[in-house]
Amino acid sequence: MMEKEAKIYVAGHRGMVGSAIVRELKRQGYENIVTRTHKELDLCRQSEVEAFFSTEQPEYVFLAAAKVGGIMANQEALADFMYDNMILEMNVIHSAWKNGCKKLEFLGSSCIYPRMAPQPMKESCLLTSELEKTNEAYALAKISGLKYCEFLNRQYGTDYISVMPTNLYGPNDNYHPMHSHVLPALIRRFHEAKEQGLSFVTCWGDGSVLREFLYVDDLANLCVFLMNHYSGNETVNAGTGKELTIKELTELVAHVVGYAGEIRWDSTKPNGTPRKLLDVSKAKALGWTYKTELEEGIRLSYQDFLNSPVRAER
Repeated sequence: MMEKEAKIYVAGHRGMVGSAIVRELKRQGYENIVTRTHKELDLCRQSEVEAFFSTEQPEYVFLAAAKVGGIMANQEALADFMYDNMILEMNVIHSAWKNGCKKLEFLGSSCIYPRMAPQPMKESCLLTSELEKTNEAYALAKISGLKYCEFLNRQYGTDYISVMPTNLYGPNDNYHPMHSHVLPALIRRFHEAKEQGLSFVTCWGDGSVLREFLYVDDLANLCVFLMNHYSGNETVNAGTGKELTIKELTELVAHVVGYAGEIRWDSTKPNGTPRKLLDVSKAKALGWTYKTELEEGIRLSYQDFLNSPVRAER
């Protein structure tokens, strides 16, 4: 168990996941939280990371920093996604180990699992067949981080764990028109279509693929729970165990936002992986389950979007 006064470093505290972890830690009474902005500490610079860990000596680390994006961003910047993610996670994990960090938790992504993995996907299906090509670079980097934690445990007896979230959404999401994930992108598009009085909105693909979504504050709750209650080499899936089609999601977002126009589909655009449902029985067996249902989470996210300065970006 993390002591309430323990020094805890949250890497990526300005991102959606990192900021949720900081909120959850504070909610549970942890006050000694160390953070650094990208300007203060570039995690891709090994010397900077080594100096930070040597000076601060955090006892616990949540590694939530990452270069992230949707299908388009991943396809346009394959090399960048692989390099930035692999370098920053290796720097942080290695420096944590070198400086005697008690426990580290690595945040991955469900895209690490094979494209055609049996559904729902168990933690044990990792590396059993090939990855989805559209985000292969990101997935390979995340698999490397997860495996480095496992290998440090095996070779040096560390207590480093990893958690693999499904698609996330919630406060502090990225609503950029070109580089966001599907749910925040839909919130923005339907809001703008409503404001502009557009009669229809065109969405990518055919709407048939299935997706699972977890509210980010629920993930943060699980992250702190695992830090206190789980040790092991295998990752832990973070999800709801429920899925819906992108078409159903789109209609739900339009309903919450209040857009009443037509929804059209551009089937010349890629769908991505056909289905990505996580098997969450491991987290349940440990004693954890999610709290926020999708429609309520979308309402909270829409309120966050309305208050977000990112709305001004075009």
